[in-house]
Amino acid sequence: MDEETRYEAVSSRDARFDGEFFFGVRTTGIYCRPSCPAVTPRRKNVTFFPTAAAAQGHGFRACRRCRPDAVPGSAAWDVRADVVGRAMRMIGDGVVDREGVPGLAGRLGYSARQVQRQLTAELGAGPIALARAQRAHTARLLLQTTGLPITEIAFASGFASVRQFNDTIRRIYARTPSELRTESGAGPRTGPSTGTGARTALAAGVPLRLAHRGPYAAREVFDLLAAEALPHVEEVLGTPGARTYRRTLRLPYGTGVASVDETAAGPWLEARIHLTDLRDLTTAVQRLRRLFDLDADPYAVAERLGAGPALADRVAARPGVRSPGAADPEEFALRTLLGPEEAARLVLTHGTALDTACGSLTHLFPEPAALTGHPFAGPLATALTTGALRLDAGADRDEAEQALRAVPGMTAARAALVRMRALGDPDAAPAGSPVDGPGAEAWRPWRSYALRYLEAVPASSA
Repeated sequence: MDEETRYEAVSSRDARFDGEFFFGVRTTGIYCRPSCPAVTPRRKNVTFFPTAAAAQGHGFRACRRCRPDAVPGSAAWDVRADVVGRAMRMIGDGVVDREGVPGLAGRLGYSARQVQRQLTAELGAGPIALARAQRAHTARLLLQTTGLPITEIAFASGFASVRQFNDTIRRIYARTPSELRTESGAGPRTGPSTGTGARTALAAGVPLRLAHRGPYAAREVFDLLAAEALPHVEEVLGTPGARTYRRTLRLPYGTGVASVDETAAGPWLEARIHLTDLRDLTTAVQRLRRLFDLDADPYAVAERLGAGPALADRVAARPGVRSPGAADPEEFALRTLLGPEEAARLVLTHGTALDTACGSLTHLFPEPAALTGHPFAGPLATALTTGALRLDAGADRDEAEQALRAVPGMTAARAALVRMRALGDPDAAPAGSPVDGPGAEAWRPWRSYALRYLEAVPASSA
């Protein structure tokens, strides 16, 4: 998009572009999402930015009305397989917070200087600034939804010090953390400075609104998750239209149990996450976003898939069909290879039991290291354990698929399915599927979505 097209989107308050770019208003020092309801500023006063971090880096503060830090992520990061796209997915997963820029660069196979240069050149901000913007959003979420003491929120959000936390919040939101908390409408919160406050927040869980762009066909997503639900690890409760998906999560610092509701009251899905360590909040949120494909661009998908007669009626009948990902890529790969019955058996024999069961959710899926001796899944588990095969958020999709195909029992179709779901590739084409062949070229780069339309939306639905 050129700048004039972006300004037209701002003038029409077009929510389709929320998260795809941001704009700053020089006369006010505030940056917004395109759909901000405020009076449209004059063109000469507007500056455009590819990321919130870039706007913050130029001294702009987040708008209080449209909360630009809470928009869906850009769909470009899921489509792109280059170093910038991979880096953005890994930053979203919290790699910079846990491993620093050297860790991010090492995973990408580049030097820290090269990663810094590429991200800054294209996105207007380096990895540290991008991670800081994400930490600030996590901090605001915790300030406004939990009773955690502010000191504990600082470290739970990934900040290295309370001073850094306070300075960042003031710079981005133009308020102190205490003022930001009071503004939430819940009033000032009080409580012990340590211990009890954290335990109370952990027990209550963190309520979330997982934003998405455009229409969201929740029924098809929940149908798929219900059909795949693995006992003791996942469950879907309720009746169609009012279901809740729940699952256990293995996270970098601890464990979690997440629940997501099918019914939506706005452009988001209601969720709640219970964590044993709040430092895992950012990672847990990103994994749910990938599982529910919340950063997709349904408008771009509909424009491409609806252009031909093969899918036009289905796309028109069910706008917003998503291509679900996986909450745990390694788990998904192992389950794909093992099949549902053997996977369910291994949960009880090799999975890790939760300290406290949550209804029927009692276990985490086994870690790959626990399955290296399995007669069938052993080679795949070994490759995952040694790092010969990487399925993390920034993995190279082509390299991962090649490594998967070398695993005994992992057929080309299974490897492509893992690529589609575990690696979130929007253009995967499993061998032998309706999107595998010359006739499906017109659906690129959205063949994963074409497959979901063919599988989940009956031709007669239109």
